[in-house]
Amino acid sequence: MDAAEPSQKPNPRNLRHGLSLMKRALKAGGARALDRRTRVSKALDHWRDQLISDLGGPEQISTQQRAIINVAVKTKLLLDSVDAWLLQQPSLINLRKRAVHPAILQRQQLADSLIRAMVQLGLERKAKVLSLNDYLTNGKPTPSAHPSPSGSGNGQGAGVQEVQPSQNTTGEA
Repeated sequence: MDAAEPSQKPNPRNLRHGLSLMKRALKAGGARALDRRTRVSKALDHWRDQLISDLGGPEQISTQQRAIINVAVKTKLLLDSVDAWLLQQPSLINLRKRAVHPAILQRQQLADSLIRAMVQLGLERKAKVLSLNDYLTNGKPTPSAHPSPSGSGNGQGAGVQEVQPSQNTTGEA
């Protein structure tokens, strides 16, 4: 037997969700703990980029928002990992103790933490502020729809022509 190969398979009862191990790795190495080439890391980078884009772009977010985004990305990584582990379990209930698995409670705490971070960032999308140079190089925006004949823009009064008072002040028609 090779020294790199384990002598026996691990006992499935002793398998843990690895949340503590991942927390330690993230605490020690931060974002550097993840290999940027993995699918998980690429997905988290894409999610971070979407968050930043939804907040108006990298030049529009503050240092505090960037810190909250980094915390949210790490929390999402932990939450997704616990979710994946829970979905692999045969049951979410510990039959011996007749209670839900403790990892479910930790998962809920992670989800609440992620929600709090999202609320602090704001739940609405913010439009990217264009500079004057960007506006001039991209051209003027074109109207998306033709105005209605009544000028109200909502289509009411279509086919009705507005009558302007005559400019004749002498009383002649």
